[in-house]
Amino acid sequence: MSSVIIERVRIFDGESLVGPGSVEFADGVITRVVRAPSASVSASGRASASASASAEVIDGAGLTLLPGLIDAHTHVFDAESNLRQALAFGVTTELDMFMGPPEATRALCALARERADLADLRSAGLLASAPGGHPGVTMPLLPTVAGPGQADAFVAARQAEGAHFIKIMVDDGANHRRSLPALDRATVTALADAARRRGLLTVAHVSAVWSARLALDSGVDLLTHLPLEAALDEDFVRRAALQRRVVIPTLAILEVSAPENDPADCAARSLVHDPRIADHLPDPVLAVIAEGGEGLCVEHPLPGHRFHHALSSVARLHRAGVPVLAGTDANHRPGRACPIVHGATLHAELALLVRAGLTPAQALTAATSAPAAHFGLSDRGVIAPGRRADLVLVEGDPTQDITATRSITAIWRGGVRVDRTAHHDRTAAHTTAGPGGTPTKRRTP
Repeated sequence: MSSVIIERVRIFDGESLVGPGSVEFADGVITRVVRAPSASVSASGRASASASASAEVIDGAGLTLLPGLIDAHTHVFDAESNLRQALAFGVTTELDMFMGPPEATRALCALARERADLADLRSAGLLASAPGGHPGVTMPLLPTVAGPGQADAFVAARQAEGAHFIKIMVDDGANHRRSLPALDRATVTALADAARRRGLLTVAHVSAVWSARLALDSGVDLLTHLPLEAALDEDFVRRAALQRRVVIPTLAILEVSAPENDPADCAARSLVHDPRIADHLPDPVLAVIAEGGEGLCVEHPLPGHRFHHALSSVARLHRAGVPVLAGTDANHRPGRACPIVHGATLHAELALLVRAGLTPAQALTAATSAPAAHFGLSDRGVIAPGRRADLVLVEGDPTQDITATRSITAIWRGGVRVDRTAHHDRTAAHTTAGPGGTPTKRRTP
């Protein structure tokens, strides 16, 4: 495979903006990064990486090169189409937090490793929950953990099935208007300890202040979601920082779930009005973004639940130095009307992280180098020699305007350029019935 050189481009390397400079990659790996002002500059003003005659040279003037984006919380549901759609929006890796059965999860992870037209995939496989609890109450075949004595066997079974990390549900069903059994502190602690002995990270789904505290007290590595009924207090934030915990807030789905918000104003739902996003999605997906109500963190509005509580928690955690990762909880699939969709929603999540107080550069880090570092993906997330050539080229400067991540010019997954035009043509030609039953044809840009 001949090398590709992107010249005169701003480079966001996963932590900071450098450039203009040039990046060269070949055989799926970044081979050279030449950074201005130390870069050699030719008479034409280009930062040179000593291009060979066979190299493809791309002029990146006015553009920004990013590491491939990583969505740190998704649910793929064994759907290749979700990984294909994620990749079309620059998400080159997804971290799936619950999928089964195990053989299907292993097969899709293996497929995603090999296919350049799909986002790469890591998965928790089957999650840990209490007997009769959420979500097992509706999934009778889902293995559960009845107490601390069953924790080690549960973790061992998930590791044998190929799980990349362990997902733990700390949820009593209240957000779904139910009263269900929940894992207690002793059991969650035993699960975290068993995973740690086997070299596996633990991720706790938290649904309220009590469950966030329980997860923190139990030694779980990462917490995902944030309470809507109140902001996390300073004592919690201080302890989370001291204990080096990591948080994946999933703001996009929390905003749609919060009762005080006008749905049309929610960052995720407003994607349908941004042609940089909407023109690359088929009508059925646009319809569920605008109108869908499945798969939310809170199924029915609850008194006192406010989205600003989650924003305040992110701001406090970030100020205290707790790493915040970008994750969407994308759980749409064909036939499931969840408005949080793969790929596209991560761009809304980035905007919400900025709204919560992160700078645009810090939000980009939350979707690139930070999830790579905290999930042990040492081959990606950073633009540096020897790393995977998972790259996204965008117009403008997203370290100044975070929505510039939506203006995608090119995507490479493992050094292979994604055929985004073909993806657009497939979506533009899609015809489906509109909300009133009338056939609606996709507009073309």
